[in-house]
Amino acid sequence: MPAPAAQVQPAPPARDPIAPLPDGQPLPPPAPVLPPPVWLPGDAQALLTAIANVAAEGLDPRDYDPAQLQAALRSGDPAAMSQVATDLYRRVASDLAQGHVRGADRNEWHIRDDKFGEAEQMALLRKALAEHNIIGSLKGLLPTHPQYLSLRAALARADKADAKAVNLIRLNMDRWRWLPQDLGSKYIIVNVPSFHATLVQDGAARWKRRAIAGALKTKTPQISSLARGVWLNPWWEVPPSIAREVAGKRGYVAVKGADGKVQRWRQPPGPANALGKIKFDMPNSEAIFLHDTNARSRFNSSVRALSHGCVRTQDIVELSKLLLADDGGEYTPERVDEILASGKTVNAKFVKPLPVYIVYFSAAALNDGTITTYADLYKRDDKVIAALLDRSKGGAAVKTASR
Repeated sequence: MPAPAAQVQPAPPARDPIAPLPDGQPLPPPAPVLPPPVWLPGDAQALLTAIANVAAEGLDPRDYDPAQLQAALRSGDPAAMSQVATDLYRRVASDLAQGHVRGADRNEWHIRDDKFGEAEQMALLRKALAEHNIIGSLKGLLPTHPQYLSLRAALARADKADAKAVNLIRLNMDRWRWLPQDLGSKYIIVNVPSFHATLVQDGAARWKRRAIAGALKTKTPQISSLARGVWLNPWWEVPPSIAREVAGKRGYVAVKGADGKVQRWRQPPGPANALGKIKFDMPNSEAIFLHDTNARSRFNSSVRALSHGCVRTQDIVELSKLLLADDGGEYTPERVDEILASGKTVNAKFVKPLPVYIVYFSAAALNDGTITTYADLYKRDDKVIAALLDRSKGGAAVKTASR
């Protein structure tokens, strides 16, 4: 007697990809699964050239294992060669776009990386392979800021036997890669070691003044924020870390809770206010901002690491007037003067918010490659250089975007 036929269970009906979810939201269509990229030997050779060229960008070609790709090319196995080339391309692309040093090794870095994960890397790679433009696609990831290009020229001129000088240049080139490739058409950048704040517009310095940064015990972190405007005649919210220093003193106001206990201290606007006449409205996770000061003589000091972490900025009233009047803003210089004279606290908005970057570059370069160095006040450089030189870490393609 023949064996009974196997019972075949009917397949479940395919789910309609646009059928509504229980909450009423439509189900998004599934992302297409693309086959692995296919490399031609010529494209792989171009990648080997690009890896050799990263030395000019302050990176170590050995971190990207060119010998592995050379061996894959010699093997004659197109699939194996394509897999190796894809992995190495992603590692190189990630480091050129976002820097070799990541995470806590950046040392007090609180600026998020631009999104450049696997999806973005693979999209760039597929386009580069289609156009046979591996080298050009990687060059397009580099910082375009003139200072990066000047540091690159300085690295080319540097005495390779002077490891200290070479590593200092490489370190600061990597710091530029940590920043967004496009800083914006108008932005403020504060370099803590040089103690200067600069308003940059269309690639040129429009305004530059001295700055006072955090003292050694209260270091200014590296942050970015979008400045929405300024507070005219601001109150100073005394940080908890120094509340005991002002508690009960004349000129400070206690803020009490429902139980009658003092929760914090504030200082009202006026000539004695530690923030002076201006405080930038630039929310960020570290509560750091630019502001005026009532002790302007401190700007005459050569080493200006004196604050509790925020950045005191010379002539910030002038800067605020420029920014508030831009783009037809309603806060003309005359109106700003009137409000400041009144003593009234006003939150004056910019027509267009602008980015503020507070950074830590311990070396800068002129167009001819001449280097200017600044004291490493916060002793941040050695840790970053150690991470840059650590061969065990290799490329950073598989690392998650970090702060």
